[in-house]
Amino acid sequence: MENFYYGHMFGWGMAGGLMMAFWVLVVLFVVWLVREVASKDTGHSSKALEILKERYAKGEIGKEEFEAKQKDIIS
Repeated sequence: MENFYYGHMFGWGMAGGLMMAFWVLVVLFVVWLVREVASKDTGHSSKALEILKERYAKGEIGKEEFEAKQKDIIS
């Protein structure tokens, strides 16, 4: 009878471990998803800033306009 009891308790421990692993994976997925969304937002503004820098370098816009637009993009 002791052998049956030990096997039964091992099953509960295994189920608890699987449940913990499941929740760890869920949390890791959420963290990854948040980082992906955040990186896409910053990628857009950095591309806009690069375009602005190119326009300033070509002389298409002046220093004052460059600084004003840069503040808009960064904030």
